[in-house]
Amino acid sequence: MERFEVRNGDITLSVIADGPTNSPDLPILCVHGWPELSHSWRYQIAHFAAAGRRIAALDVRGYGESSKPDAVEAYTMAELCGDVAEVIDALGGRAILFGHDWGAPIVWNTALRHADKVAAVAGLSVPYVPAGDTNFLAAMRHVHKDRFFYQLYFQEPGVAEAEFAGDAQALDKIFWGISGEGLRAQPFAPKGPDAKFLDGMAAPSRYPEWMNEADMAHYRAAFARGGWTGPLNRYRAQDLDFAARDVVKGRHIEQPACFVAGTLDPVRGFMPGIDMFASAGAACDDYRGTTLIEGAGHWVQQEAPDEVNAALATFVAGVSPR
Repeated sequence: MERFEVRNGDITLSVIADGPTNSPDLPILCVHGWPELSHSWRYQIAHFAAAGRRIAALDVRGYGESSKPDAVEAYTMAELCGDVAEVIDALGGRAILFGHDWGAPIVWNTALRHADKVAAVAGLSVPYVPAGDTNFLAAMRHVHKDRFFYQLYFQEPGVAEAEFAGDAQALDKIFWGISGEGLRAQPFAPKGPDAKFLDGMAAPSRYPEWMNEADMAHYRAAFARGGWTGPLNRYRAQDLDFAARDVVKGRHIEQPACFVAGTLDPVRGFMPGIDMFASAGAACDDYRGTTLIEGAGHWVQQEAPDEVNAALATFVAGVSPR
């Protein structure tokens, strides 16, 4: 495993990579979500590197060892896709993208904004939905007007930061709470609109096999150093994305695409009464299929690495090296 830096203007991006640099296959670049790190792709990096493919993962800006600008406008989708494009260039100019959680919208949008650099794209946990004329946050304010919705809670600067920084087990509760095991032990219960994020969430009594104490210590140390503002500013930048949506509005993903998620992932029920995973390929013109992993929660590539790696290996095997 190696770590190197890539520059995008005044932003420094920390990247980990493994596998042969002279592989004839296209490299893979992995993009994590909230509240994660490049470490979230450890199982995929080990698998694909052992199979002889170059694979990398970056710390998204705001996280880990990458730059952490303060301004909300530094976390728009255009800026984040520009970061991914620069890392692709460092890997040779063209790559297959894997993205999880916020990393999924980032890779979907990179496939639109930097199409020549993206050979194929796999989204995990968040299916591709084209930008339209409905503001997501405005819609959530209507749908969740009488109950807690975390993305609305995140909008006021400093509020979620204070909650998470004030609880030494915040990350433990987040990872456990929306994992498959955590959801089976304590299913989601609706909360009132004035609740806090961590209300009603418990830390695990023991760490699961996929996330041991050393892994959690790695995450805790990174967030203790870097804080929460950068990661939360991605949620706050969504109105800016909506205002600048014309460049991607209504567009389909043209590259080969697939979707992988856990059957228990709470993202599936973002819109009450709608299965968000039922038509994951509807706006993908070369869709290679959906893989739903029974019993897995939100952290699917960490919770079920063997199943995820098998699905992703099948997907990349069908992508042309040109």
